[in-house]
Amino acid sequence: MVWTIATILIVLAGAGGALQFAIQRNGPAVLSVVDRVTGGAREAEQKAVVSTGDHPQQKLVVWGRDDSAAATGPLPVLLFVHGGSWRSGDPEDYGFVGRAFVPEGFVVVLGGYRLGEAGAYPAMLEDTARAIGWTHREIAQYGGDPDRIVIAGHSAGAYNVVMASLEDRWLSSQGLSKDDIAGVAGLSGPYDFYPFDSESTIDAFGEAANPEATQPLAHIRSDAPPTLLLHGEKDTLVYPRNSRLLKTELSQAGTPADAHFYPNMEHNDPLISLAAPWRSRRDVADRIAQFAKSAASRAAVSVPVQDETR
Repeated sequence: MVWTIATILIVLAGAGGALQFAIQRNGPAVLSVVDRVTGGAREAEQKAVVSTGDHPQQKLVVWGRDDSAAATGPLPVLLFVHGGSWRSGDPEDYGFVGRAFVPEGFVVVLGGYRLGEAGAYPAMLEDTARAIGWTHREIAQYGGDPDRIVIAGHSAGAYNVVMASLEDRWLSSQGLSKDDIAGVAGLSGPYDFYPFDSESTIDAFGEAANPEATQPLAHIRSDAPPTLLLHGEKDTLVYPRNSRLLKTELSQAGTPADAHFYPNMEHNDPLISLAAPWRSRRDVADRIAQFAKSAASRAAVSVPVQDETR
């Protein structure tokens, strides 16, 4: 059945609208099948599925090089958090993200978090902090460098990672600080959406004691990690003004921030651009990889050298 769906989608590859509809309806799992069929394994493989809590949605999926592509040393890490309006999503469906960035020299961690009622604010941020904390503590056993972690996300996941980088309490809950994050990349993210006027935001944030404090724009700081924001100009689910405002506020505060807007892209297009066959036709994956490599390199330089103890 999976191969039948994949074959149909490949045939429809020339009909962008029909394929877009199929992906939106069937979700990232279908997109990952298309990626695997059209792009191959790319010397990347799933290494582990790890629990970060008692809830089944509190989990991580680690992707790395396959056994035939040995690394020469610890690699920078890209931790990616999925979207889904804080209602849906499973990191195990995002294998295409692993196949996009493992060949670029990263260990990839796909982060999950509680959804729906169980994941209402602040639970989704607690779980994203758990994912970052686990990655910092454990990623070395998978060949990753805990001092070179870049966090990224799409849509609701972009909100999660941006908030984790801006509001101290999330990283501090894991014994970490903003200095433990090399960079942040947000795709199609909501950063300024109060007052809540959609069913998904009301469900996820409606019970917050201080709703204004749930917004990333309320936590702008001059010492935040370098940030990259990507957004489609035709996004009518999360308007591109969100990324424009965040980029402006971060830059004015003194944080290195860059934003790129794609004239013909809708909400899911930046995410779709991480999968084959679109990956080679668009620059989204390249932009993220270049940003993450640069941020990780700066982080490596800034790590203090400890005196040898005897």
